[in-house]
Amino acid sequence: MKCMKFLAIAMALLGVHAPSAVAQGHHRARDLGVPFTGTPGPLNAITDVPGVLVGQTTIISGDGKVEVGRGPVRTGVTAILPLGRDMSRSVAAGRAMINGTGEMTGSWIIDEVGAFSSPIMLTGTTSVGVVHHATSKWVRDRFPAGQWIAGLIPVVAETFDMNLNDVWGYHVKEADVFKALDSARGGAVEEGNVGGGTGMIAYAFKAGIGTASRVVKAQGRSYTVGVLLQANHGRRKDLRIAGVPVGEEIPDLMPTRAAAAKEKNSLIIVVATDAPLSPQQLNRLARRAGLGVGRGGSTAGYMSGEMVLAVSTTNTIALGQEFQSVELPTHWNEEVLNGLFAATVEAVEEALVNSLVAARTMTGANDLTVYELPEDRLRDILRKYNRLQR
Repeated sequence: MKCMKFLAIAMALLGVHAPSAVAQGHHRARDLGVPFTGTPGPLNAITDVPGVLVGQTTIISGDGKVEVGRGPVRTGVTAILPLGRDMSRSVAAGRAMINGTGEMTGSWIIDEVGAFSSPIMLTGTTSVGVVHHATSKWVRDRFPAGQWIAGLIPVVAETFDMNLNDVWGYHVKEADVFKALDSARGGAVEEGNVGGGTGMIAYAFKAGIGTASRVVKAQGRSYTVGVLLQANHGRRKDLRIAGVPVGEEIPDLMPTRAAAAKEKNSLIIVVATDAPLSPQQLNRLARRAGLGVGRGGSTAGYMSGEMVLAVSTTNTIALGQEFQSVELPTHWNEEVLNGLFAATVEAVEEALVNSLVAARTMTGANDLTVYELPEDRLRDILRKYNRLQR
């Protein structure tokens, strides 16, 4: 395993794209014995929600001092397609703001109408414009006339990858957005230093993309809640995993520039479910994501833009029509809704830890090195507090 980690670091420094097995080190949080509550889906990923596809473009090149426009480059794009490649329907949607110093385009129409029809895109802060434009063009060029409305107001959310990336070089291009969207698929989702999470830092460790899911059974039916997030937030001393003060136990391995350890970045969370929830109920679901973030120890610092988007893949609307839910979610009893609320909290908590476990040490702009969460030490700390899953 140590050899694989060294290989991943070396490949990143050389600007080579590492294969998934190397990038993830084969490990997720559960593989290390981190205990979590709830029942995950088969993949423990947002793609456990039927129809959801994920695609990612990772851009890694150059090293040394920043030369604006040339690099080093540590950035990318993550695309989530809630209904796959069906752009003829909108999904019911709601959102929540944990702390508002960030950007998510399309927010106003979600608040007003309770629905949207575009892909969901995650990237770095200075790439929001090109991703918005390219996503709109992708919909226009690849789908029949009449479905163009899905490209009018794409949902694009950001976190700031300034510390590891030449952000003013605007390295994400239209082709990178197209690649993420065209490659979107079901199945396992790569985590860590990939896609929009390539240059991200959380709790002063290397982080990035993380995902998890939960299956809720109630009244003889099963529903799935899936989460995908882009983590770029938190102070080291606050980090808690499975209730254990891991950040206090690992005060070393700090980024090689102190500014990279400050909590003034962002966190974007996407929650998808196949439960036919109304927009109002999805707002409530989105708010529960903040409780999952709190389990990780974050206090949503002053300039940390932390936002949540929640969608229902079964409460949909054909473009130009009105919502016609077969089963009115507002008639559901508290057993079902409480189960979905708990599933959201649990999946967010695990996705955050997965983003840390999957990420690998990275050296980027101006030779800044951000270290990975050391797996052996994490296991030792969990064992010390009698929290290691046997």
